[in-house]
Formats: sequence, C-alpha cells, structure tokens
Amino acid sequence: MTQPGQAADPGRNQRRMLWAMLLTATFTVAEVVGGLLSGSLALLADAGHMLTDTAALGIAWAAARLSQRPPDALRSYGYHRLQVIAALLNSIGFIAIVVWILVEAFQRLQQPVEVLGGPMLAVAVVGLAVNLIALTLLHGGHHHDLNLKAAMLHVIGDLLGSVAAIAAAAIILLTGWMPIDPLLSVLVALLILRGAVSVVRQSLHILLEGTPPEFEREALERALIELVPGVTGIHHIHVWSLSPEKPLLTMHVDVADMSDYKRTLLAINRVLSEDFGIQHATVQIETGRCVDTH
Repeated sequence: MTQPGQAADPGRNQRRMLWAMLLTATFTVAEVVGGLLSGSLALLADAGHMLTDTAALGIAWAAARLSQRPPDALRSYGYHRLQVIAALLNSIGFIAIVVWILVEAFQRLQQPVEVLGGPMLAVAVVGLAVNLIALTLLHGGHHHDLNLKAAMLHVIGDLLGSVAAIAAAAIILLTGWMPIDPLLSVLVALLILRGAVSVVRQSLHILLEGTPPEFEREALERALIELVPGVTGIHHIHVWSLSPEKPLLTMHVDVADMSDYKRTLLAINRVLSEDFGIQHATVQIETGRCVDTH
C-alpha cells in the first residue's frame, strides 16, 4: 500500500466547491434559455449537466463541511463517510442524466428538430469559458478526495458538452445538418459514463468496507519483520477506509517475546504510518498460539 500524498486542506477544497457551485448556478439559467430559444438538444443536455452540477457541487460542499464534525457517541469515527455517500449520489445522478440524453437523442433522430446555430454557438462558447473556470477551481483540490472527484466529473461532462455544442453549432451553420446535434450529445454522454461508473464502484467498495486496492499484505508483513525487532509474522488482518485518504487497520502481530511490549507497539505504528500511510491502527500483539480461536 503506497503512502498517500499530502493531506488535503478541507477548508480550501470547500471554498473551491462553493465558488464552482455559484459559477455553474449563475450560468445554468442562461443556458436553459439559450437551449429553448435555439431548440438545441446539445445545449439543453449541457444545461441539464449544469443544473445537476449545481446540485452535485452543493451536495459535495455540504458533505465536505459536515465531514469535519468531530466524532460523537453515535459515530465514533466521525462523519467522513458523508463525502463517500455524496460521491455515490452524484455519480448515480450523472448516470441518470446520461440515460435521459440517450432517450432524447433517439427521439430527435427519429423526428429531427430545427436548431438555430447562431444562438446555440454563442451560448456554448460562454458555457465553455464558465466550465473551464470551474474545472480550474476544482482541479487544484486534493487528488485523493473522492467527493471532489465526483464533483469534477460533472464539470468535465459540462465542458465536453460545451465543446460538442460548439462543434454541432458550427456544422449546422455550415451545412444545415441537424442530426449532428443529438449525435454529439450521445458521444459526450458515453465518454463521461465510464468515469461515473468508476466513481460508483469506488464509493460502493469503500461503503462495503472493501480492502484498499493498493494494499499489499505481503509488503506489510515483510516490512514489519524486517524493521521491527522480534516480529515473526502477522495474521487476522483487516484493512478498510473511511474515505480514500483515511485507511484503517486491525491485525494480530506475532512476536518472539513480550518483554518490551510498548517499544514493539510504537515501532509497529511508526512503520504503518511512515511506510503505508495508515494513521489509525488497532494492533494485538501475541506470542505463541493466537488467543482468537475463531
């Protein structure tokens, strides 16, 4: 298990989400109006992305704030999982948008709708600028933050939607070929679908207490035996995560003798923290037969 990078700055990430949310909310109204006036599915699809982005960023921002609440009697680990739940909800919401776009595009291919290329192009260009600013704000956040990653997924979808709308508008203005509008909408939807499914899988893996994918039991056992005097082996290992950057571990450690229990435990915790990025571990030290008969 590789050691994670520098810890995230929760306050800075929250501010990034808030500013991105305000920016997308401001432009959503203009894009909806532009889509209705021009008759463009690409613009309406992008406006749908923008609307859900506003909600997604709001959920992500609220979850990030609530996750900083300290542990209490009912939630001894605190509220870190709220960010994972927010990431899951946002990604499922994005998948629902993709389904809507595919259905609407199919209907438009069956019954083409006239699209006004000029207004569509103007709104799409402004939308591209807004999405680039929002993406820049979020991209500076912590890479291990699954909540921020899910929020970024929505913004990337919007950015590609704006690019598709610009391309569709240019083709319509030059050739008058209307099917390009729903076809490019489908292309953008399918491009982003893979990322949304990936975030759903990661979120569910964490919520199901799955082992972090980068964890290597053999590497941990080898490091403890080599670096901690007296350690002969490990067993009953359980590794899971509160969030991608907060792994937890419990395990039993076999030692040759118990004469220096405290020093051995401190050395084990130092290896876990410095070499594997695990700050919270529960370690049971044993000599001889394991006391857990189960």
